[in-house]
Amino acid sequence: MDGYDLGRLTYLALLGGALLLWFFTQNRQSLGKTLQMVMAWVFIFIGVIAVVGLWDDIRSTVGITPQLAVAGDVIEVPRSIDGHYYLPMLVNGKPVTFLVDTGASQIVLSPRDAKRVGIDPDSLNFVGRAATANGLVRTAPVRLDSLELGPIADRNVSAWVNEGDMDRSLLGMDYLQRFSNIQFADGRMILSR
Repeated sequence: MDGYDLGRLTYLALLGGALLLWFFTQNRQSLGKTLQMVMAWVFIFIGVIAVVGLWDDIRSTVGITPQLAVAGDVIEVPRSIDGHYYLPMLVNGKPVTFLVDTGASQIVLSPRDAKRVGIDPDSLNFVGRAATANGLVRTAPVRLDSLELGPIADRNVSAWVNEGDMDRSLLGMDYLQRFSNIQFADGRMILSR
């Protein structure tokens, strides 16, 4: 903090103190009620600040989670509120939610999801490299015993584990090409085999 910031802080503290002094002198007849009102407004402002700061977490937790619609070998996935498509799948029998990424070539598991499905990232040999929006990352090839999307199950599927931190695992074109038809219509992704 330099001298300029210190001066601004001092000015704001003096201004705030003057406003508080004026407020209390104007309302000294009913000081108890005034303090009650002040505390109510303080809690309202703290609540608003908390909601604004946590809005993304609140929206993702409370918001309606898109659900798959399955009819035979046709799966319809509604677009999420953030504009992406997410597929809840079972990998080796464990639930993993994938972000559909048509710009990705392979299926890429985050280290956290890899651990969840029984793959130890510490024991992998990170021999591959992938170009991402965050630069080059190292990747390790793995085989998934099973990959299930609704009634569609695939066995012995090749995938990669990303060494870098990822928010979510990616479902790339290697998997999407297993479908005979992929359509995007009316805010839905329609996959059929």
